[in-house]
Amino acid sequence: MPTEPSTKPAAGRKAPTKYGAEFVFRSAATAAGGIIVAAIALIALFLLIRAVPSVLENKANFFTSTEFNTSNADNLRFGIKDLFMVTVLSSLLALLIAVPIGVGIALFLTHYAPKQLARPFSMVVDLLAAVPSIVFGLWGVLVLAPKIEPFQSFLNRSLGWFFLFSDGNVSITGGGTIFTAGVVLAVMILPIITSVSREVFGLTPRAHIEAAQALGATKWEVVRMTVLPYGRSGVIAGSMLGLGRALGETIAVLVVLRTSAKAGGWSLFDGGYTFASKIASAASEFSSKLPTGAYIAAGFVLFALTFIVNALARLVAGGKVNG
Repeated sequence: MPTEPSTKPAAGRKAPTKYGAEFVFRSAATAAGGIIVAAIALIALFLLIRAVPSVLENKANFFTSTEFNTSNADNLRFGIKDLFMVTVLSSLLALLIAVPIGVGIALFLTHYAPKQLARPFSMVVDLLAAVPSIVFGLWGVLVLAPKIEPFQSFLNRSLGWFFLFSDGNVSITGGGTIFTAGVVLAVMILPIITSVSREVFGLTPRAHIEAAQALGATKWEVVRMTVLPYGRSGVIAGSMLGLGRALGETIAVLVVLRTSAKAGGWSLFDGGYTFASKIASAASEFSSKLPTGAYIAAGFVLFALTFIVNALARLVAGGKVNG
């Protein structure tokens, strides 16, 4: 007759207790996670506390005004409409350009390129993430802008009837437009999207690939039926990480975008400030409480926008996985 395995500890060995190594590790991991949550909550609380007095003293509508005048603490007039427009347009354009290219590079490296080429090519792509933002900004102004100016002019002439390509509040000549900033941001977030997508595509179960090949599927059919569905959540996660980087990018956008006294109208050929570049442009002037609070209020909106984008990405990626 088989005997039940004994649950008693071996001779000379103490029975495990809740104070053992597993309990210590679980407690440490829980504390580490709690520190991150607490830090985020404290940052949000700090921004909110510093922003509320300035918002209450604001003489303009915070959400719909295009003004941002904090020179007189007794007559604050600031709004985030233009900042929101420039931030969203430049970031979404960057995402629209970078995601297809990043996914294509990841597929090439994992399923098409020979190993002798894939490794050094991956390193070159990853090295783009180490380039300082100011270098990207200078490259965008001095090299990229003159090169894509004819293309921007073509879009403006051919599709000017559509609001995204209508005349902006700055001249296309010189290239300091949202369109130029979006292309620069696309290059900056490309390593993030490519890296995450490459890792996920490389984890596709070999059995799934071999099953598709056994049915006579071509290389593209294997990618379409097994690799892309398996890596969908990873692509979404990488895209949202890239979007978060684009939303918060400061120096490169500050260098590339030209300012304008006129309000923008949701055109890719507008100039202006993003949330981050606006705060950076005035950082050296922060002194009195209320004017500084106006910029902190804009920072709080950027913080909330980034948080919402990442939360939605988690929901979408989770839904794809569960589906």
